[in-house]
Amino acid sequence: MKKIIVITIAAVLSTGFLASAQIQKGNVMVGGNFANINLGLNDPKIFSVDITPKAAWFIQDNVALGAYVNLGIQTAKGSNTTTSYGVGALGRYYTGSDVAVLKHGRIFAEVTAGIGGVNVSNGGGNTNGLNLSVGPGFAYFITPNIGLETLLKYNGLAGFGSQSYQSNLNLSFGFQIYLPGRSTAKKVQGDMN
Repeated sequence: MKKIIVITIAAVLSTGFLASAQIQKGNVMVGGNFANINLGLNDPKIFSVDITPKAAWFIQDNVALGAYVNLGIQTAKGSNTTTSYGVGALGRYYTGSDVAVLKHGRIFAEVTAGIGGVNVSNGGGNTNGLNLSVGPGFAYFITPNIGLETLLKYNGLAGFGSQSYQSNLNLSFGFQIYLPGRSTAKKVQGDMN
């Protein structure tokens, strides 16, 4: 019973501690972005979705390195199906202070590099190769541990296939969960003793 009480108190204290320390060294970010969510109700009935799960570790305050996976599909009745994929490394840099307009918001920049592809069925064209992207974003922390975000990125895909280079500008929305790292948890536990 004593152990449960200690764990509960540690969780409550860590939540309060994280209110100002979501993006500090040692913490972990997990979540994802959603883009191109479309469900057409009229003809042609188009369906498209693009999901990008992410995980990163803060190597120092405001700087995170990690990985991403991208999966996407777009299809319509009587039309070709387009599938996209990607896997690689990501880096994020958050501004050093809260945004004045929204006290719980942070501006950040994200860069990704990895392998990826866009393939269209029935010989509609494809590109598979090096996938690079860069762009600014904004994270709004609705709780000390959860951030809603929007991200505008330029995506470039260079490689092999019927098209040697494809690029687009992508606006996505998502959420991230910020978990305390070992150093934060040890500090909270030390404060309790």
